[in-house]
Amino acid sequence: MTLLSVEHIDVAYGDVQVINDLSLTVEEGEVVSIIGGNGAGKSTLLKTISGLMAPSAGSIFFRGEPIHNLPPERIVERGIVHVPEGRRLFSLMTVAENLLIGAYTPRAYKARDNTLRQVHALLPRLLEREGQMAMTLSGGEQQMVAIGRGLMALPGLLMLDEPSLGLAPILVKSIFDTLRKIADTGTTVLLVEQDVNHSLRLSDRGYVLEHGRVALAGEAAQLLENPHIKSAYLGI
Repeated sequence: MTLLSVEHIDVAYGDVQVINDLSLTVEEGEVVSIIGGNGAGKSTLLKTISGLMAPSAGSIFFRGEPIHNLPPERIVERGIVHVPEGRRLFSLMTVAENLLIGAYTPRAYKARDNTLRQVHALLPRLLEREGQMAMTLSGGEQQMVAIGRGLMALPGLLMLDEPSLGLAPILVKSIFDTLRKIADTGTTVLLVEQDVNHSLRLSDRGYVLEHGRVALAGEAAQLLENPHIKSAYLGI
């Protein structure tokens, strides 16, 4: 079943057109990667889906209902959760407090205790660090908190923007291992990531954005073998 449908959207920052006539779909239970160079429109796409930006043309549907005119809080209530680039934690609050903030919608709040146990089972380091201020965590641990906070909102679609950014290779592997576990629970994931090799190996399908448009799309395994992908993004 199609969970998310983005149909012919245009998005601009003032007079600068960033996304041009872009369409894509995400099916229930899939992991879909969005790859592309800096300035390709990847983060803008996630911001638009989550309501932080509004398309100047086109439509976005979630579970068959239009969401492109809804404010961000209503979109979260529908089940779309955006884990932004740079983690954006509350640095002077504890790990536990940062996680619980994620469960602010009525549906998530009712289930917060059970969800917190599930997050701790998935990310046991967060239980060990629950009383620690977020600012004192390592970069990898902070990213785990950001992901855990997203899960606390009970996402129907979990969108992640550059979760491995700035992390050492061993921590990148840990982040992608965590994302695999999340996907294995049946959570639908839309992933923006410059680590093309890791992201496509995790994914079912992928879209390549260039200059705000979909330049390539297909099964992730096929994209990994595509000569253009190898040359432009994998250095092969």
